[in-house]
Amino acid sequence: MIQKLKGTYDVYGNLAKKQDYVKKLFQVVCENYNYSYIETPLIERSELFHRGVGETTDIVTKETYDFVDRGGRNNTLRPEGTAGVARSIIENKLYNTLPLKLWYMGSMFRYERPQKGRYRELRQMGIESYGSNDPIMDAEVISLGINFLKELGLDVIVKINSIGGAETRNKYREALINHFEKHIDEFCDDCKERLYKNPLRILDCKVDSDNELLKSAPSILDYLNDEEKENFDKIKEYLDYLEVEYEVDSSLVRGLDYYTNVVFEFVTKNNNFGSIGGGGRYNNLLKSLDGPDVPAVGFAFGFDRIIAEITENEIELNIDDSIDAYILTITEKENFYALELAQKLRMCGYKVDLDLSGKNMKAKFKESDRYKSKYTIIVGEEEELTDTLTLKDNLTKEEKKIELDNLIDYLDTNI
Repeated sequence: MIQKLKGTYDVYGNLAKKQDYVKKLFQVVCENYNYSYIETPLIERSELFHRGVGETTDIVTKETYDFVDRGGRNNTLRPEGTAGVARSIIENKLYNTLPLKLWYMGSMFRYERPQKGRYRELRQMGIESYGSNDPIMDAEVISLGINFLKELGLDVIVKINSIGGAETRNKYREALINHFEKHIDEFCDDCKERLYKNPLRILDCKVDSDNELLKSAPSILDYLNDEEKENFDKIKEYLDYLEVEYEVDSSLVRGLDYYTNVVFEFVTKNNNFGSIGGGGRYNNLLKSLDGPDVPAVGFAFGFDRIIAEITENEIELNIDDSIDAYILTITEKENFYALELAQKLRMCGYKVDLDLSGKNMKAKFKESDRYKSKYTIIVGEEEELTDTLTLKDNLTKEEKKIELDNLIDYLDTNI
């Protein structure tokens, strides 16, 4: 038997319904904030992620699925969504109309150790807001994420930090090297490699998270210049006004090189799966990919982690998986009549299923209950001859004869 690849999973049944509900809610929330949908390819040139995400990031150095195509070109299955959206904005000159607010959803691919809520094919949903450098946009982006998660019934908090601009990070980088290098042998191999390449990533190490040197590391907030401090303070002021619960975490750096100034993560208070999403500013991203100088802020949610949190916390989503009508026939002779009736109802927008089981009547009624049908429509020889049908209200258990011509009006009134 051929089985699915490690780190992937099939979506069907109740999981499919749950995922569909979450996707639709995210779309509604994004559209309420005036975001438009964008879709980019699963496959991009490898150079996009090397330049956009960062040559020294774990994603690029260890986790991407890379391959050379028959034309000798280096390609990568996208590991995240922001770089692809940035490429699309540049290639299609979407920056000519600003501000530009986009949302996306889809599969990403990272070769990492599969665990609960984390897969090699991971689903993400995210937003990208281009064109404004005002801190109010950072606050609005964060509030969109919080409002969406609260709509799902999740109890969340935002961890925020500012990593400043390039000059600030260079100063801080030197401070971290000085802090860690005498004791770097106490750290994992990854951190040893990061020390001179990307020391900020040591702060995000999961292996050495209890190391006292991490806890005593200098805070980047002490290295921000006046403009960066003012920007960060303004964002917090807006979040306070919006009553967004947040926590300043000076060790928060995020794992991608394109971030500047504010960075943030969405974390559930029970912290079952760590961060379920995160983002920040990336004012230099378009420019680094040969595009114009356009400020931007956004985030991405780990869709799989959100679903895992909902399941773990036994949150009941408001999923309506009922159908409007279930049509069953007394004998096979009425199948054509039933088929025509089902088609007519579906064309009017009703969710309808037709019994094809060939079972006895008792079993057919059980099927109607299984599909949570609001009405069961019974068609027999008499109904077909008289252009009528028997309608059973599955809530009240009442049955009535109704003329075929009156069925749509009746359903319009009662559903």
